[in-house]
Amino acid sequence: MSDAPRRPLYAVDTNVFMDWQFRYYPTDIFSSLIERVDALVAEQRFCSPALVDEELRKVGTPELIAWSDAHTSIWVPNAEVLAAALTIQSRFPGLLDPKSEFDEADAYVIALAQLRDGIVVTQETSASEKRKPARPMYIPDVCRELGVHCITLQGLMRREGWKL
Repeated sequence: MSDAPRRPLYAVDTNVFMDWQFRYYPTDIFSSLIERVDALVAEQRFCSPALVDEELRKVGTPELIAWSDAHTSIWVPNAEVLAAALTIQSRFPGLLDPKSEFDEADAYVIALAQLRDGIVVTQETSASEKRKPARPMYIPDVCRELGVHCITLQGLMRREGWKL
Protein backbone atom coordinates (compact mmCIF):
# COMPACT_ATOMS: atom_id res chain seq x y z
CA MET A 1 0.00 0.00 0.00
CA SER A 2 1.17 3.48 -0.81
CA ASP A 3 1.56 6.18 1.84
CA ALA A 4 1.11 8.88 -0.80
CA PRO A 5 -1.81 11.22 -0.11
CA ARG A 6 -4.96 10.55 -2.09
CA ARG A 7 -5.25 12.78 -5.12
CA PRO A 8 -8.65 14.50 -5.02
CA LEU A 9 -11.46 14.40 -7.51
CA TYR A 10 -12.77 17.80 -8.58
CA ALA A 11 -16.50 18.33 -9.21
CA VAL A 12 -16.64 21.37 -11.47
CA ASP A 13 -19.36 24.04 -11.69
CA THR A 14 -20.49 25.65 -14.96
CA ASN A 15 -18.93 29.03 -14.16
CA VAL A 16 -15.47 27.45 -13.90
CA PHE A 17 -15.62 26.32 -17.52
CA MET A 18 -16.79 29.77 -18.61
CA ASP A 19 -14.10 31.58 -16.61
CA TRP A 20 -11.42 29.14 -17.68
CA GLN A 21 -11.99 29.05 -21.41
CA PHE A 22 -13.72 32.34 -22.10
CA ARG A 23 -13.33 35.06 -19.51
CA TYR A 24 -9.91 34.82 -17.84
CA TYR A 25 -7.83 31.96 -19.22
CA PRO A 26 -8.54 31.62 -22.95
CA THR A 27 -6.91 28.53 -24.37
CA ASP A 28 -5.12 30.37 -27.17
CA ILE A 29 -3.12 32.25 -24.51
CA PHE A 30 -3.04 29.74 -21.64
CA SER A 31 -2.31 26.57 -23.60
CA SER A 32 -0.49 24.97 -20.68
CA LEU A 33 -3.65 25.26 -18.57
CA ILE A 34 -5.63 23.12 -20.98
CA GLU A 35 -2.79 20.56 -20.90
CA ARG A 36 -2.99 20.47 -17.10
CA VAL A 37 -6.78 20.07 -17.13
CA ASP A 38 -6.49 17.35 -19.77
CA ALA A 39 -4.09 15.51 -17.44
CA LEU A 40 -6.68 15.68 -14.64
CA VAL A 41 -9.30 14.38 -17.07
CA ALA A 42 -7.01 11.48 -18.03
CA GLU A 43 -6.62 10.68 -14.31
CA GLN A 44 -10.43 10.77 -13.91
CA ARG A 45 -10.09 13.57 -11.35
CA PHE A 46 -11.93 16.35 -13.23
CA CYS A 47 -15.65 15.77 -13.71
CA SER A 48 -19.04 17.36 -13.63
CA PRO A 49 -22.70 16.36 -13.78
CA ALA A 50 -24.14 16.10 -17.29
CA LEU A 51 -26.47 18.94 -16.32
CA VAL A 52 -23.46 21.27 -16.44
CA ASP A 53 -22.78 20.16 -20.01
CA GLU A 54 -26.39 21.02 -20.85
CA GLU A 55 -25.86 24.51 -19.40
CA LEU A 56 -22.61 24.95 -21.32
CA ARG A 57 -24.38 24.13 -24.56
CA LYS A 58 -26.74 27.04 -23.89
CA VAL A 59 -24.17 29.65 -22.84
CA GLY A 60 -20.75 28.35 -23.90
CA THR A 61 -18.55 29.46 -26.74
CA PRO A 62 -18.14 27.23 -29.80
CA GLU A 63 -14.61 26.40 -28.59
CA LEU A 64 -15.87 25.36 -25.15
CA ILE A 65 -18.59 23.20 -26.67
CA ALA A 66 -16.01 21.59 -28.96
CA TRP A 67 -13.79 20.92 -25.92
CA SER A 68 -16.77 19.37 -24.14
CA ASP A 69 -17.49 17.15 -27.15
CA ALA A 70 -13.88 15.95 -27.08
CA HIS A 71 -14.01 15.20 -23.33
CA THR A 72 -17.25 13.30 -22.87
CA SER A 73 -15.73 11.17 -20.12
CA ILE A 74 -15.99 14.05 -17.64
CA TRP A 75 -19.81 14.17 -17.77
CA VAL A 76 -21.34 12.06 -15.00
CA PRO A 77 -24.91 10.98 -15.81
CA ASN A 78 -27.42 13.04 -13.83
CA ALA A 79 -29.11 9.85 -12.63
CA GLU A 80 -25.98 8.93 -10.64
CA VAL A 81 -26.30 12.03 -8.45
CA LEU A 82 -30.04 12.71 -8.69
CA ALA A 83 -31.09 11.40 -5.26
CA ALA A 84 -28.31 13.27 -3.45
CA ALA A 85 -28.98 16.44 -5.49
CA LEU A 86 -32.69 16.34 -4.64
CA THR A 87 -31.84 15.92 -0.96
CA ILE A 88 -29.59 18.98 -1.14
CA GLN A 89 -32.23 21.02 -2.97
CA SER A 90 -34.82 20.02 -0.38
CA ARG A 91 -32.57 20.84 2.57
CA PHE A 92 -31.29 24.11 1.07
CA PRO A 93 -34.11 25.65 -0.99
CA GLY A 94 -32.30 29.00 -0.92
CA LEU A 95 -29.67 27.53 -3.25
CA LEU A 96 -32.06 27.73 -6.19
CA ASP A 97 -32.57 31.10 -7.85
CA PRO A 98 -36.12 31.11 -9.22
CA LYS A 99 -35.13 33.78 -11.77
CA SER A 100 -32.26 31.80 -13.27
CA GLU A 101 -32.53 28.76 -15.48
CA PHE A 102 -28.95 27.69 -14.75
CA ASP A 103 -28.76 27.33 -10.96
CA GLU A 104 -30.32 23.90 -11.06
CA ALA A 105 -26.91 22.27 -11.59
CA ASP A 106 -25.50 23.64 -8.33
CA ALA A 107 -26.95 20.88 -6.16
CA TYR A 108 -25.78 18.25 -8.67
CA VAL A 109 -22.20 19.55 -8.52
CA ILE A 110 -22.25 19.48 -4.72
CA ALA A 111 -23.84 16.01 -4.72
CA LEU A 112 -21.16 14.68 -7.06
CA ALA A 113 -18.39 15.90 -4.76
CA GLN A 114 -20.22 14.54 -1.74
CA LEU A 115 -20.78 11.09 -3.25
CA ARG A 116 -17.22 10.73 -4.55
CA ASP A 117 -15.47 12.33 -1.59
CA GLY A 118 -14.31 15.12 -3.87
CA ILE A 119 -13.85 18.86 -3.91
CA VAL A 120 -16.30 21.33 -5.45
CA VAL A 121 -14.69 23.85 -7.80
CA THR A 122 -16.78 26.98 -8.34
CA GLN A 123 -16.26 30.66 -8.94
CA GLU A 124 -19.24 31.52 -6.71
CA THR A 125 -18.68 33.29 -3.41
CA SER A 126 -20.63 32.92 -0.20
CA ALA A 127 -23.80 34.98 0.31
CA SER A 128 -22.08 36.69 3.25
CA GLU A 129 -19.38 38.00 0.89
CA LYS A 130 -21.89 39.76 -1.37
CA ARG A 131 -23.24 43.25 -0.76
CA LYS A 132 -26.74 42.39 -1.98
CA PRO A 133 -27.04 38.65 -2.52
CA ALA A 134 -29.77 37.63 -4.96
CA ARG A 135 -30.53 34.57 -2.84
CA PRO A 136 -29.71 33.38 0.67
CA MET A 137 -27.33 30.57 -0.27
CA TYR A 138 -24.67 29.86 -2.86
CA ILE A 139 -22.54 26.80 -3.49
CA PRO A 140 -19.86 27.71 -0.88
CA ASP A 141 -22.57 28.20 1.79
CA VAL A 142 -24.10 24.77 1.17
CA CYS A 143 -20.68 23.12 0.98
CA ARG A 144 -19.75 24.63 4.33
CA GLU A 145 -22.98 23.32 5.89
CA LEU A 146 -22.40 19.84 4.45
CA GLY A 147 -18.68 19.67 5.19
CA VAL A 148 -17.78 19.43 1.49
CA HIS A 149 -14.52 21.13 0.55
CA CYS A 150 -15.05 24.00 -1.92
CA ILE A 151 -12.41 25.96 -3.85
CA THR A 152 -12.11 28.25 -6.86
CA LEU A 153 -10.31 27.51 -10.10
CA GLN A 154 -7.26 29.32 -8.74
CA GLY A 155 -7.58 27.21 -5.61
CA LEU A 156 -7.43 24.08 -7.79
CA MET A 157 -4.32 25.43 -9.53
CA ARG A 158 -2.64 26.10 -6.19
CA ARG A 159 -3.68 22.74 -4.74
CA GLU A 160 -2.20 20.97 -7.77
CA GLY A 161 0.96 23.10 -7.63
CA TRP A 162 0.56 24.39 -11.17
CA LYS A 163 2.91 27.09 -12.43
CA LEU A 164 1.70 28.57 -15.69
